[in-house]
Amino acid sequence: MSYATLAGLFLLAAVVVAVVLRVAARRSLTPLALITTIVVLAALTAVFDSVMIAASFFHYDPSQLLGITIGLAPIEDFAYPLAGAILLPALWGLLTSRGHRTELTGPDGSGESR
Repeated sequence: MSYATLAGLFLLAAVVVAVVLRVAARRSLTPLALITTIVVLAALTAVFDSVMIAASFFHYDPSQLLGITIGLAPIEDFAYPLAGAILLPALWGLLTSRGHRTELTGPDGSGESR
């Protein structure tokens, strides 16, 4: 199985779970928040994966890669932060929509801590 196939399956699973969670939470995701998160995570992935590859912490079998890189990071590496950017806000939306949010209150119950 190539890295692209593995990354694609992982991303597909994350998207399916995110859609199910969003429907269950009955909440939508702000497109600007999603895009901003994806851009930041992609930049961090490009920098830190390139550093780790340059330091020889890990390597890839070139025959299993598509050959497209950003810095030293193969394009397949970007599926995982993309999946996180899609999946985690959906999970957060589900958890906060069902009353799992905790309120911080002060000693007198006023909502102000002392």
